[in-house]
Amino acid sequence: MKIDHDQGLSGHSDADVATHALVDAMLGAIGAGDIGQHFPPADPQWRGAASERFLVHAAKLVAEHGYRLGNADLTIICEAPKIGPYRDAMRKQLAAILGVDMSVVSVKATTTERLGFTGRGEGIAAQAAVGLVKV
Repeated sequence: MKIDHDQGLSGHSDADVATHALVDAMLGAIGAGDIGQHFPPADPQWRGAASERFLVHAAKLVAEHGYRLGNADLTIICEAPKIGPYRDAMRKQLAAILGVDMSVVSVKATTTERLGFTGRGEGIAAQAAVGLVKV
């Protein structure tokens, strides 16, 4: 989801830090490496790619390993933009991509109290954890 702000993020794909963290959590939960192994930044085909593609891929692998998403917990770490006004829209969009009920997707935000690169407004970080259910 694009959030209007006076600064933007730069990355090889679309720089969607939050979705990338969720993809990494899903891949890690099934022992399938990380996003860089599946979508190498050195490969030009992924330049500017939408993170939705990565999330769909991770969900497909989770299903192929015999699991479904039980819950997803995503924390975005930044001073700005404020995430609160976008939280429910983000949850809804992620749930739709993953084919799950919005109630199993959590999006929250925190700051580093102006410490480090996120505190100085030089970037955004994200952490995610998922719980999988055997099907």
